[in-house]
Amino acid sequence: MAISNLHDVYHDQLQDLYSACKQSLDVTTELAQAASNDDLKKALNAGAQGISDGMEKIAQLCNDHDIDPNGEHCKGMEGLVKEARAHGLDEDISDADARDAMIITQYQRMAHYAIAGYGCLRAFANRLDLDGDGAVLTDCLDASYEGDRTMTDIATGQVNRDAAA
Repeated sequence: MAISNLHDVYHDQLQDLYSACKQSLDVTTELAQAASNDDLKKALNAGAQGISDGMEKIAQLCNDHDIDPNGEHCKGMEGLVKEARAHGLDEDISDADARDAMIITQYQRMAHYAIAGYGCLRAFANRLDLDGDGAVLTDCLDASYEGDRTMTDIATGQVNRDAAA
């Protein structure tokens, strides 16, 4: 797709974020299975559900604009997913608490990518006077922030302390 205006940027980035969510969904589920802390498992499973919900909303926005949500492949998230698998799942980590700390690190990196994507898309939608889109994207952004804060609370409240012991 040739990009010639902000509408084109918006459409391109909707597709890119859909791809990012699609790629992060499976690894988030895998991270939940590998986690040992019950609160972390629950938060990761909730994160996977949030990613799925976000994908549905992005797909609907794409359909509303007559674009295919699968029109892009997000190389940024591809790299983050590879890192999450390499460090959170495949790394030889002998301590379960240390693995949980690593899992949180990898998940938050992916979450921050999503936060940046949703934030940019919301700004584009608002500039383009796409108020309905902006409201949907605000909901997705708020959910991503909440998931990130939950991970920080789990890390600072128990996982990092246990990993340091």
